[in-house]
Amino acid sequence: MSTNRQAESSNPWRAPILFAILAILFILEGSWRSAMFSGSWNTSLAILNMGLISAITALGVNMQWGYAGLFNVGVVGFLALGGLAPVLVSLPPVDGGWSSGGLRVLTALVVGLGTLGLAVTLWQRLRRGWVRGLAVTGALIAGFVLYRNIFDPAVIAIEANQSAQYGNLGGLGWPVLISWPVGGLFAAAAAWGVGKVALGLRSDYLAIATLGIGEIIVAVLKNEEWLARGVKNITSIPRPVPYEIALQQNPEFQTAAANWGFPLAEASGIWVKLCYMSLFLVVLLSIILLAELALKSPWGRMMRAIRDNETAAEAMGKDVTGRHLQVFVIGSAVIGIAGAMMITLDGLMAPTGYNPLRYTFLIWVMVIVGGSGNNWGAVLGAILIWFLWIKVEVWGPSLIGVLVTPLPEGGLKEHLLDSAAHMRFIAMGLVLLLVLRFSPRGLVPER
Repeated sequence: MSTNRQAESSNPWRAPILFAILAILFILEGSWRSAMFSGSWNTSLAILNMGLISAITALGVNMQWGYAGLFNVGVVGFLALGGLAPVLVSLPPVDGGWSSGGLRVLTALVVGLGTLGLAVTLWQRLRRGWVRGLAVTGALIAGFVLYRNIFDPAVIAIEANQSAQYGNLGGLGWPVLISWPVGGLFAAAAAWGVGKVALGLRSDYLAIATLGIGEIIVAVLKNEEWLARGVKNITSIPRPVPYEIALQQNPEFQTAAANWGFPLAEASGIWVKLCYMSLFLVVLLSIILLAELALKSPWGRMMRAIRDNETAAEAMGKDVTGRHLQVFVIGSAVIGIAGAMMITLDGLMAPTGYNPLRYTFLIWVMVIVGGSGNNWGAVLGAILIWFLWIKVEVWGPSLIGVLVTPLPEGGLKEHLLDSAAHMRFIAMGLVLLLVLRFSPRGLVPER
């Protein structure tokens, strides 16, 4: 078994062949119209763009799990927190938003943070006993009351300001590309807070903590309308690429579309998606380059040593908890960048769309199928699984329709046809089982 694993991981052609097969699938999707493929380059590029964002998310999870063995079950929360950045950075400010209660909200947040800081200071400075407990409890209660007295009226005033159209603070009006690293900073800050609490404990506590913080973040985005309109959603988030309408009205682009042999509307959609693809590839390749350099450095070797045997690494003088916190923050920052990119691509901030099944479970399937610990494996798994996730929604009903053709009309046949929409979940489970059976370390295993 060990010989087979060594040969599997040392085969230099394994990854190029798998990426070539993946490229062929996208080419067929764009050029060959059939029952299995759409024959539309717009569809093919749309799947690829979301696959590239999923690949960046998978890289963040791979840094946490593949480098350090940290089990993050709150991927959806860090994605959502990153998605908040384009709203707060690139949208223009709402008239009257800040004057109605914006400064009071900031004051309340400062009071809240100050209260936590004061409680920690009292806990550290005072001697153990009932005096310390009473002082910390009193500080927390007084700070909470003061915080709510400032925060609640400010939020009511902001949400009452042009509530039908806005009811939120708006953003800073900066270029949307700036929001991508800001989204990473948002996620990194949340990861630091979770990590400081949970990383010193057993690994299962980290899973519980990340699961909880993920759901809390999504719940906050749904209910705090002053921040990003909650379930009312925010549309028209600025783009870093041209709009299709503007391209269609451009005489030079009209000539180019005619030369390409595409209808004008189709050509504009393809060009916009190619622009997005170029931006996403720059980010993806930059992160892979940095990740590979880090993995092959002494820091990367130390992280893998900690992952494989924490006790031995700690005995060698390594700060296991500190290094875990470091890689957890870095991985979450990458996930936050992907969340900001996803909202930029969609042009829509809809907190109700953050489904843990899609944005946590599926990301983990991508990492496991591709090969945890291998950055290129995570990228391959992400793009492949996303392609299958989209296409199985089309292939599943067609397959079920063929399989139930011999069955008589009745309850069983109708039940199977009605259940065809769930084929994508069955397919993901089947792919995961097959990979774990025949390639337990993933399609592109760690060396």
